[in-house]
Amino acid sequence: MFDFYKMSMPSQDKVPADKVQSTYKRQRMQTFLTATFGYALYYVCRLSMGVMKQPLIDAGLLSATQLGVIGACLYWAYAVGKLVNGFLADGANIKRFMATGLIISVAMNFIMGVLGVTALGGAFPTSALFVSFALFWAINGWAQSMGAPPAIISLSRWFPLKIRGTYYGFFSASHNIGEGLSFIFVGSLVAAAGWKWGFFGAALAGVLGIVLILLWLHDSTDSKGLPPIEVVSGEMSQQEYDANHADMLKSAADAKQAQRAETKRMQAAVIKNPGVWILALSSAFMYMSRYAINEWGTIFLQEAKGYDLAGAAAIIGINPIFGILGTVCGGWLSDVVFKGDRKYPAFVAGVLEAIALAIFLFGGPAKWLNVLAMVLFGIAIGVLIAFIGGLMAIDLVPRKATGAALGIVGMASYAAAGLQNVVTGLLLDNHIITNAAGAQVHDFTYVSWFWLGAAIISFVLPVLNWHRKQQEL
Repeated sequence: MFDFYKMSMPSQDKVPADKVQSTYKRQRMQTFLTATFGYALYYVCRLSMGVMKQPLIDAGLLSATQLGVIGACLYWAYAVGKLVNGFLADGANIKRFMATGLIISVAMNFIMGVLGVTALGGAFPTSALFVSFALFWAINGWAQSMGAPPAIISLSRWFPLKIRGTYYGFFSASHNIGEGLSFIFVGSLVAAAGWKWGFFGAALAGVLGIVLILLWLHDSTDSKGLPPIEVVSGEMSQQEYDANHADMLKSAADAKQAQRAETKRMQAAVIKNPGVWILALSSAFMYMSRYAINEWGTIFLQEAKGYDLAGAAAIIGINPIFGILGTVCGGWLSDVVFKGDRKYPAFVAGVLEAIALAIFLFGGPAKWLNVLAMVLFGIAIGVLIAFIGGLMAIDLVPRKATGAALGIVGMASYAAAGLQNVVTGLLLDNHIITNAAGAQVHDFTYVSWFWLGAAIISFVLPVLNWHRKQQEL
């Protein structure tokens, strides 16, 4: 089984020299598009719960605290899995690795949909529903952690350094595409047919992602009969590559052993890199504010500003759509204008996120104001996900330790996202008020300051890294 998931060895069937560049560019684009849209469909299977909170509370099946705990189970399992799977993915067959995670995620969404049908029929106690949801959502969290590492590693294995930021920006749009699909597609499905159908819709989207990954995600350039990425991209000549990788040019068994030893050496050095840990902490606070909106923004608009489910989900769905603009433009600008220096656009995006969050949380119920807040929030978060959530970390480490850096940042990010879910649920359940219509609703005052404070801390921390250079081994 372990051999099944190991990184592919160089193919013995070499692409003819006159077809190398055309084959490389075609398969590079296939890999890029599949990683982007495949990971977007991963997101649909992750965020399906976000639009179901109010219907679940209204049905009397779960409380805000229970929903917070269920959400935290996903993020905490994801945090541990992101660290473990980030390290594993550096030496893995990324096609098989990524497809396996999505298969498990689809299965968890489908099972929870079935449990929902059973619970609504009265055949499943609410206490058992809470425990079951927490367990299966945690399994989903682990499966979700198998998505980002292989997707981003595919960029390292297929793209030269000089354009990596640009394509990383395009790839980061996958987060926003997935979030948009979750709020618009799943939200509409839930509003029309009931909350349980959100799980079935997410599972169907995941099946499409599995097909894409199996058909068009390629493991590495040399596994497809092409030269190594350093050579085919023009970063070094074949002679230079052979000299730098002499230990890899022995027998197949020796090559595998040398490959594993080199990867482990680089990963160990990444663990000791303080710059990676600073970015991990910054990303943790950014993910608190990000998932506060993704997980609780819909119910906030319903209870604090009087929107219905469809209207609230549509407004929250605006932020990931404009996040695409942030990720794409941010990555391109950092490569072309800032020559690979991400710190300035990241700082500006952090300030913009805090401003947008303040407008959303403390502004009035006017639709135009909340739409504006989500437009600005989406653009800012799009840049921050690409930079603080990944690209700035992998810029600090060698190419073959990409997964390790992403694992550390991802672990901190999703541990914090889970903590946010629990704290938010507890604060809401302990601060319930009666609104003008005489109905009991949650008071979002304390929660709002908690979310905004996290956003401010997130853009201040990376200043500590402004003079730090790429790690050399």
